[in-house]
Amino acid sequence: MTKVINKSKVAAALIGMFAIAGSASAAAQDLSTLQNEEAKTHTADKRSQQKIDSLFEQSQELLYEYRAVVDEYENLKVYNDHVQRLVDDQNASLASLQRQIDGIEATKQGVVPLMYKMIDALEQFVELDLPIHKERRMARVERLREIMGASNVTTSEQFRQITEAYQAEMDYGAGLIAYEGKLQFEGEEISVDFFHLGRAALMAQSLDLKNGWIYNKEAGAWEALDDAYLGSLTKAIRMARKQTAPDLIKLPIYAAERAE
Repeated sequence: MTKVINKSKVAAALIGMFAIAGSASAAAQDLSTLQNEEAKTHTADKRSQQKIDSLFEQSQELLYEYRAVVDEYENLKVYNDHVQRLVDDQNASLASLQRQIDGIEATKQGVVPLMYKMIDALEQFVELDLPIHKERRMARVERLREIMGASNVTTSEQFRQITEAYQAEMDYGAGLIAYEGKLQFEGEEISVDFFHLGRAALMAQSLDLKNGWIYNKEAGAWEALDDAYLGSLTKAIRMARKQTAPDLIKLPIYAAERAE
């Protein structure tokens, strides 16, 4: 009986040992499973962190790009505003120039008829004046009429030449002037020295100093000069050419007509 009980105890012990061994084995398997799961979790966490880090780096790069785009936009906006101001200023300048051009055209409409009148008046003046360089002066009037019909000559240049012609006419009326030329008298052409004292008197003397003439503006013709004035006329011509010192001389001058 005692042997039977001992065998039962041994069997129970063996069963308990097997149970404990089974429990230990199961526990070992659970621990391994937990460790594997933890390793997987760590791996997953690591991958997640890597993704997070990658996404963060991408977000940082996008942020930098965004800031660069914003800076470029601001710079472009400033530049575009600057260009717009330049364009506005240029448009204003163009508008001002157009107004000036329109004004010039309107001015031309008044200036051109005036220039024709000035040329007509100049021609009439030369015809009525003493015949001082008359051919040269009439040729100048003709040139003025030609340039008025020239399309390649600007209105300003036309006006400038007309005013220069008027200035030249004014110069004829100042000082003592002598020049050599040809005198038509009684059907004969004579080489003479012309002399004029402004527009007060116009005279001529033959190159041999033996004859002299004076222009009668009222009659519109040359008349023989009294021999008594030949010496004074010779001296006056030399004074005009600065060949002798200025001095008092006596010459005939036709009195100016009194306007009625």
